[in-house]
Amino acid sequence: MLNIAGLIVILVCVFGSFLLSGGSMEVIFHALPHEMMAIAGAALGAFALGNSMGTLKKAGKGVARVFKGERWKEADYRDLLALLYSLLSTFRKGGANAIEPHLDAPSQSAIFSRYPRLLGDHELIEFICDYLRMMTVNFEDPHQLAEAMEGDMERHHHEEMGPQHAIQMMADGLPAIGIVAAVLGVIKTMSSIDQPTEVLGAMIGGALVGTFLGVLLAYCLVGPIAQKLQQIIDADFKPYMLVKTAIIGHAQEQPTEIAIELARRMTPSNYAPSFQEMESALETVKEQMNAAAA
Repeated sequence: MLNIAGLIVILVCVFGSFLLSGGSMEVIFHALPHEMMAIAGAALGAFALGNSMGTLKKAGKGVARVFKGERWKEADYRDLLALLYSLLSTFRKGGANAIEPHLDAPSQSAIFSRYPRLLGDHELIEFICDYLRMMTVNFEDPHQLAEAMEGDMERHHHEEMGPQHAIQMMADGLPAIGIVAAVLGVIKTMSSIDQPTEVLGAMIGGALVGTFLGVLLAYCLVGPIAQKLQQIIDADFKPYMLVKTAIIGHAQEQPTEIAIELARRMTPSNYAPSFQEMESALETVKEQMNAAAA
């Protein structure tokens, strides 16, 4: 909704100011189809030329993510901390034999199934399971574990940012593509130099529509989309930091409650559950675990 509101404000203010100053939309409407064809076609063609098919597909999904917004809400962070508490407590009390069935089939696990929204994030669940599984085979050195996790997180973040960089490059190139369209309009105008002044004026105005569209699309549409996508990718990366903090805390033999509290403090401030809220959530988890054990 905020994205649509922003787009409406841009269009109303840009074209409203043009009309209020005495401008006529006739010239813009006349030039818009072929100028947009040149600019959008060249931009999309260059985008396809400069990127792999995988990047193109991810870029399309990235634009959809911009309009959907951030996936992670306050309840999701609280659920993630509760999930980590359940897994680490089970690991600490029962060892590898107790935790491995949950890691081998998360979708069938009594622990994971309590959090269906988290199960939908397959990459995060796989990240959790992989490192807990590594710990079941005595890969528990906190420093080595932290190094391995940071490497995986950096690789994941780099791959996620690939489409964002591609969209940003398109935004950076749009003003120049607009100039290309404008130059073509000027060439057309020069070939009709014998026409009356009013005809030449309209043709030059149409040519300048290309420059206008290139700048408008770059700084008021494609650029903001790239920026918003970066913010969403960065926000969706935060849960990995929580997972890393909790698992490293467990590897350092800290009490599970302390490991989870350290992870809670890594939660973005606008989504972080309070100490009391987290304590209440963990009490519920303990009751569930006791009921399952009984």
